Amino acid sequence: MANEIKNGEDFDSSNLVIFLYKWRKPLFIVMLVALVGSWFFSSPWFITPKFKSTVIMFPASSSSISKSLLNEQSVKGQDITAFGEDDQAEQLLQILNSNKIRDRVMRKFNLMRHYDIDSTSDVKYSNLFKEYDNNITFRRTEFMAVQISVYDKDPQMAADIANTIASLLDSAKNDMMRQRSVKGFQVVEAEYNSLKSEKDKIVDSLITLGSLGVNDVEYQSQVLNQQFAISLMNGNKAAMAALQKKLDVLGKYGGIYMALKNSLEFKTEQLILLETKYKQAKVDAEENLPQKFIVSDAYKAERKSYPIRWLIIMVSTVAALFMSIIVIMVMEKISDYNSHKKFQIGQS
Repeated sequence: MANEIKNGEDFDSSNLVIFLYKWRKPLFIVMLVALVGSWFFSSPWFITPKFKSTVIMFPASSSSISKSLLNEQSVKGQDITAFGEDDQAEQLLQILNSNKIRDRVMRKFNLMRHYDIDSTSDVKYSNLFKEYDNNITFRRTEFMAVQISVYDKDPQMAADIANTIASLLDSAKNDMMRQRSVKGFQVVEAEYNSLKSEKDKIVDSLITLGSLGVNDVEYQSQVLNQQFAISLMNGNKAAMAALQKKLDVLGKYGGIYMALKNSLEFKTEQLILLETKYKQAKVDAEENLPQKFIVSDAYKAERKSYPIRWLIIMVSTVAALFMSIIVIMVMEKISDYNSHKKFQIGQS
């Protein structure tokens, strides 16, 4: 049985060799035509060569200056020098794919003209967006970095676009964050100014009471009562009248003074706490942090990356050879079938 299988394999192999030898000239011609044709049609006359430039960067862990630099408590993920993780990388990819960056790149480099798109067409923007997506891609690497890849017929243009997109990432993300930061700062600022105004009014009221002789109710009350008792024992009516006048003022405004004093202490404590938030919110609203760490800047490529001509030629030649063999085998089977059918008709 093993010998039969082996003989069958030898028979099949020899048949294949015989078949290839029999049709060697047509197959050679097909290979030669495919080789020349793929070389010719993959030339710059038909396929515009493109150069590739890339930028590789890591996302920053923290985006808040106040939390990174002004917060006394150390919190994980708020270190200004720490690299970001999955969430931050996904955020960068979403921003890179946003129209905020796309539109600014298109305007800066006039890509509609650069890509030779008809500006009078009704679908000019659809064609422009399609060309942009075909030539500019963003992806996350296996090391959690974000890669910007730009293909262009001009190697310097490819490098400039890639570096520009990387720089626009900071402004795009900071602009989005600033919208919330400014609003938050306005809320804190309004509350801070309101609390500060309330404190100033209390201080003014205490100054007014001080001008009336109300400075420290508890201490003054104790001293005046002692002096009144001494004047009473000595029968000094003039002193008693003067002291009674002061006691009357103290009795009239003492409660107000104590309430204002307690309120001032409470407002001062609140203002101290709010002042810290005010400073942090102001820093977040007015200052920016880089949102990424550049690992590799884009540079002008010296060799084209597209098309890969040797791969096109090899695949085209092999595909043509394979299809030729299939076609010849089918034709032989059809020819054998027709011959066998004619033979059967002749026998009958």
